[in-house]
Amino acid sequence: MRVSMATSAGHPGRPNEDFLGAVPGAAVLLDGAGIPGTEAICAHGVAWYTHRLGGALLGRLSRDDGRDLVSLLAAAIGEIAAAHGDTCDIADPASPQATVAIVRARRGRLDHLLLADSFLVLDQVHGGPQVVTDAREATARRTCAAPLDGVAPGTPEYDRVRESCVEALRARRNQPGGYWIAKDDPYAAEEAVTGSRPLDDLRGVALLSSGASRIVSPYGLTDWAGVRDLLATDGPAEVVRRVRQAEARASGGPGGLVPDDATVAHCTHLPHQAADDRRGTDPCRS
Repeated sequence: MRVSMATSAGHPGRPNEDFLGAVPGAAVLLDGAGIPGTEAICAHGVAWYTHRLGGALLGRLSRDDGRDLVSLLAAAIGEIAAAHGDTCDIADPASPQATVAIVRARRGRLDHLLLADSFLVLDQVHGGPQVVTDAREATARRTCAAPLDGVAPGTPEYDRVRESCVEALRARRNQPGGYWIAKDDPYAAEEAVTGSRPLDDLRGVALLSSGASRIVSPYGLTDWAGVRDLLATDGPAEVVRRVRQAEARASGGPGGLVPDDATVAHCTHLPHQAADDRRGTDPCRS
C-alpha cells in the first residue's frame, strides 16, 4: 500500500494538532481538539496528546498481532491516559482529546475505524466514492446550539447563551446519547464507527481531517467524487491548498471560518489489487 500525505497548521506559529502516520498496510489520522483552557488542565497540550496517541497506534498496528481496531484503540487510549494521569486533570471535559481515523489492509480486506468527525473516502471500483464519518458530534453541536437561534450576536445575551451551549456540548462528550472522542476513557473505542470491505472492491481510500473536509462543506469547492479525482491527479497537497485559498477569500466575511489544521492521507496500490483497476498518477506525489 502506498500512502501520500499532506498537512498544514491552521495558524502559523502554533503547533499543528493533527497527526498523520503510516506503517506497512495501515494509516492513522488524528485531529486534535484545541479547546480553550486546555493548557491550564494539561501541562503537555493537545499536540503532545495526538502525537503520543498516534505513535501508540502505529506501534500496535505494525506488530499486526491479530487484534481488531477497537481493541488497538482502547489499549492506546489507556496507555496515554496512564502517561499523564498523575500530572494532569485528564478527567476534565477540556483535557486533550482527538478524533481518530484508522484504515488497515489485512487478509484481503480493508478495515476502518472512525471516532468523531474525521472522514474516509472509499474509492470503489464500481460506483461513486463511499464517504464514511461519525456524525454524532455534529448532531450534538446543532442540538446544543439551537438556543442561539434568534439571539443577536455581539450582545451580552448572546455571550451568555453561547456559554451555556458550550457547557451543554461538553456534558454530552463521551456520554451515552452524546458523542465519543479519544480522551482518557478506553471505553470510547467501543463506540467507534467501524467497517470492513474486500480490497478487490476498492481502488484506494483517503483520510481527511475536518479542516481538510471543508473543501466540500462549507466551501463547496467540489463534491466527494471531485475530491477523489483531485487526489488521483494532484495529490493531498492540492486539497489542502484549495482549502487555504477558500479560507483566505472568506476571511472577515459572514461565511468565514477560523482556519483549522488540515490533513489528508491518500492510500493507493492496495494489496492484491489488479493492476488494471489502478488509476491516476504517481500516488507518492505530495
